[in-house]
Amino acid sequence: MEAFEPEDRTAHLLKLASKATARALQDRLAEHDVSYGHWTFLRILWQQDGLSVTELSQKAGVAKPAAVTAVRAMEQAGYVERRQREGNLKAVYIHLTEAGRALENRLVPLAVDVNDRALKGMTQRQQQALKSALARIIRNLGAGPG
Repeated sequence: MEAFEPEDRTAHLLKLASKATARALQDRLAEHDVSYGHWTFLRILWQQDGLSVTELSQKAGVAKPAAVTAVRAMEQAGYVERRQREGNLKAVYIHLTEAGRALENRLVPLAVDVNDRALKGMTQRQQQALKSALARIIRNLGAGPG
């Protein structure tokens, strides 16, 4: 792990925190044979099943080719399937399979655990202040809504 000092620049600390949380979740997902790269797509589909690849890529914030590759791999793993809707044979929509839906109950607790570990020792007020500050940074840099 890269060394840091509390006086380090905010961007550096954000990068380290992001890498640490991503690595912690990646390690837990790997124990369930789920790629870290598929996590975001699965989360989106658990909330809104039946999206087009374009919609999925937009919601995930990745380029469409990356989403196509991820969907193909998740399809091979048995987590999703492609379906066409009646009356629109051109558009293809991505739907969770039973196996993909079942992953939610196994994987979400892993993410909750990572979040809990990351925030350990912080009061509710500190946690809320951190979330507010991060949301502000995202908005200030134009990477989020509002």
